[in-house]
Amino acid sequence: MILYIKMKGETYRRMKKQVKIIFTIFLILMVMWLGIGTMAYAESKSSLHLKNLNFNVTINSDGSMDITETWNIRIGYTNTLYKDFKLDKNKYSSISNVKVIETTNGINKELTQINEEMYHVTKDCYYGLNTSNSNFEIAWGVGLDKNYETRTYQISYTVNDAIGKYNDYAELYWQFIGKDFEIGADKITGTITLPQMATNKEDIKVWGHNKALNGEIYVTDYDEIKFKLSESSAGSYVEIRSLFPTNMITKSGRTYNKNIYDEVYKEEKRWSDQANIRRQLAEIEEGIYTVFFISIILALCIIFIEKAFKYGKKLLRMQKFEPEQKLDYFRDLPEEKTTPGEALYILKEPYNSFTHYFGKIFSAEMLNLKLKGYVELNVDKDEKNKEKIYIKKIKEPDENLKSEERQILSFIIKAIKNKGEIEIKELEKFITNNPSSVESLIRTNQKLVESSLTKEKILDKKQKEEYQNYKKLAETYYILAIVTLFWIFPLAIVMLINGLICSKIKKKTNALTQKGVDLQEKWKGLKKYMEEFSLLNEKEVPAVEIWEHYLVYATAFGIADKVLKQLKTIYPNIDDIDGLNTSTYMYFMYHSNFSSSFSGAINSSISSAYTSSHSSSYGGGGGFSGGGGRRPAVGGGGGGR
Repeated sequence: MILYIKMKGETYRRMKKQVKIIFTIFLILMVMWLGIGTMAYAESKSSLHLKNLNFNVTINSDGSMDITETWNIRIGYTNTLYKDFKLDKNKYSSISNVKVIETTNGINKELTQINEEMYHVTKDCYYGLNTSNSNFEIAWGVGLDKNYETRTYQISYTVNDAIGKYNDYAELYWQFIGKDFEIGADKITGTITLPQMATNKEDIKVWGHNKALNGEIYVTDYDEIKFKLSESSAGSYVEIRSLFPTNMITKSGRTYNKNIYDEVYKEEKRWSDQANIRRQLAEIEEGIYTVFFISIILALCIIFIEKAFKYGKKLLRMQKFEPEQKLDYFRDLPEEKTTPGEALYILKEPYNSFTHYFGKIFSAEMLNLKLKGYVELNVDKDEKNKEKIYIKKIKEPDENLKSEERQILSFIIKAIKNKGEIEIKELEKFITNNPSSVESLIRTNQKLVESSLTKEKILDKKQKEEYQNYKKLAETYYILAIVTLFWIFPLAIVMLINGLICSKIKKKTNALTQKGVDLQEKWKGLKKYMEEFSLLNEKEVPAVEIWEHYLVYATAFGIADKVLKQLKTIYPNIDDIDGLNTSTYMYFMYHSNFSSSFSGAINSSISSAYTSSHSSSYGGGGGFSGGGGRRPAVGGGGGGR
C-alpha cells in the first residue's frame, strides 16, 4: 500500500496560523518579562475576527444598490467597530439610509443613530457620516473594552449611483472590502440580485478579485449572482465586477455614451492570466512543502519498491488486444453510421484530450449535417472578392440523428436564431462570446460519444477508467520523482520506476474492445488511404459521392486540405461534373478556402472560448483573479478601536 502524504493548502495555512499564534504568545511573554506597562499589555490583547461575513446586495433600476452586511464577529477588548468608504464622485454619489441592528442569538435590537463623529462611540449607538479624514464612515459602539464576546450585527445602507450605465452594458464595479480592512474572516459570502430577470444567463458577465485567489463567483439565476471566499486575511480585499443588460438600469447619475464590454473583457483577461500564473506559483510552493514532508520519511522507499513489484506482476499478466487483420490501406467506410466524433474517438482514443480535438469534430459534423440534409453550406463573394460562407438551417434535429449530432445541430440552430442563415464569421463570434455554453457542449458531447461507443461494445468504460487511473498514477510518480530528485535520490529512482511501470500498464489497458481495435485498424487504413491514394496508381478512383463522405472524416482527422489537394489533381475538371453546383457539398469544399475560412476558424474559436471559460470568471462564473485596482478601493478600511 502506498503511503501518500500531501500537505494541502488549507493544512499549510493552518500551520502558518499556528506558528503565528506561537510567535505572538512569545512576544507577549517577552513584553511582560521586560515590564512594559499594563496598558500596552491590555492593548496587545485586543482582538477581532469574523467567523462569517455576508453581503446581501440588491441593485435598483435607478442605479443605486441596497447592501446589508451581516457580521458574525468575535470581539475582544474593543469599544467600537467601524467601516469606512473612500469618497469618490466617479464611483458613487453618496451613501444614505444607514442602519445598524444587533441580531445576536435571535435578538433584533436597533442601535440608536447619532449625528456626531466619535473615536469611541457610545455603546449601542451608531453613526454614518462624512468624516474629518475625507471618508464616509459607519461606526457603532460595542462596549467590550474589558472582555471577549461573539456578536452578530447587520449593517445596512444604500449606495447611490453605484452602477455605471453604458450603451452596451450596465456595470457594477464595487470593492466590498478594501485593502485597509483590519479584520480577518473565516468565510465571506454574498448574493447580488439584479433589477430584473435577464433573457439569457450568458448576458450576465461576472468577475471577482482578491489577493489570495481563493474565491468563487457564479451566475446562479437569471437575476442572481453569488460569490464566496473560504478565508480572508486582514489587509486583503474583495472586489466584484459584473456586466449585465443596460436596459435594467432606467437612469443613473453615472451614464456614459460609450460601449464598455471590449475594454472590460481585455482588462479582465489580462488580470485572469496574471492570476493563473500566481496560482501556478502557489501550487509550486505547496509542492515544495510536500517534497519536504516526503523527504523526511526515507522508509517510504521500501513501501514503493513493494508497490513496484505488485505493478510488475500485474503488467506480466496483461495482454493487449491486437487487430485480427493487419491493414495497410482500407478503402471503405468501416461503419457508415459512425459519427465524426466516434470515428476520431476510435482512431485517437482521446480519453484525456477530447477538448483538443473538438474543433475538428464540430467542423466535420457540420459537413456531415449538410450531407444528411439538415443544414446547407453556401459560398459567396463580397465586393472585395473575399469568400463568405453561409450556414442555413434546413431541418430540426430528429431521431434519425445520434444524440451527439443532435446536440451540435441544436447549438448551430441556437447561433442562427431566427435569421434563417448565418455567416461563418458570425458563428465564430457566437462561439467566442459563449464560452460556458461551448464548455458544456464539449463535456456533454464527449459523454454522448462514449455512451454510444459503449452501447456498441466498442469502448470498455471500466477499462477506460483504469487507463485514466494509471495515467494519473504515472504522472504523479513522475512529478514525485522530479521533486524528490535533489533531496532523496533513491526515492526519486523508485518513483521513476513506478511511473514507468504504470505507463506500460496504461498502454496495455484494453479501453477499446476487440471489436474496437479491429475498427481502429480499419480507420487507420482509411486515413492512410485518403492521405496517399494519389500515389497508389489505382485504376479505379472512388466516385465523387464517396469522397464527399470521406471528406467528413478527413476533416475530423485533420487531413482535409491534404485530401482536397490530391482530389484536385485527379479531378482537374471538377466543375464540369454533372450535377455539381454552388449548393453541392463538393463544390463547397473546392471553392472555399476550407482550412482558414472554415475548419481552421472554427477550431480557433472553440479553443479560444474553452480557454476563456477556464482562465477567467467569464459568463457563468468561476474563480477569483488577482486583478482590480484600476478604480481604487471604495469599501476601504474597517476594524475596531
